[in-house]
Amino acid sequence: MIFFELFYTFFILGLFGFGGGYGMLSLIQTEVVNNHRWMSTAEFTNVVAISQMTPGPIGINSATYCGYTAVHNAGYDGVMAVLGSFTATFALVLPSFILMILISKMFLKYMNTPAVQSVFAGLRPVVVGLLAAATLLLCNAENFSSPNVNIWQFSISIALFLATFIGTMWLKINPIRMICYAGLAGVVLLY
Repeated sequence: MIFFELFYTFFILGLFGFGGGYGMLSLIQTEVVNNHRWMSTAEFTNVVAISQMTPGPIGINSATYCGYTAVHNAGYDGVMAVLGSFTATFALVLPSFILMILISKMFLKYMNTPAVQSVFAGLRPVVVGLLAAATLLLCNAENFSSPNVNIWQFSISIALFLATFIGTMWLKINPIRMICYAGLAGVVLLY
């Protein structure tokens, strides 16, 4: 049954997904799009976009939307799809909750030891790699189009990407405002 698969998949993602939500995006995409085929790449891209715009951590928001979409695509109605959202979200959060309870006292006691510091030093490059993988997985023809398919959409997508990057990186424009600007520009230029 899809609910057991959802629970198991998102529990494992929650257990091994270091680096927060952005670091987990590539892992979530690999599982829900490639391994289980619960949704298409285009649907996952929409999940990421909605997850970024809604309040809360992107990893948890992604799990919620992926759970809903997976159950809905499996042919179940609204109530069961909401249960899929709950299942995926609960499964993603559960490992962190359990681990935090189990290690909170031990961590405070041993956090300054060389072994614990070495573990964290080893995890930092992994987190950067996961973030880079999430970025590269979203740089595809479904998000940017292709010069062979639609040169106008491709050009606008690249221009919006560069404008958003420059706006947030160097001009220090609030990312929420940049999302709104890019959405407005997409409606005006691509509709």
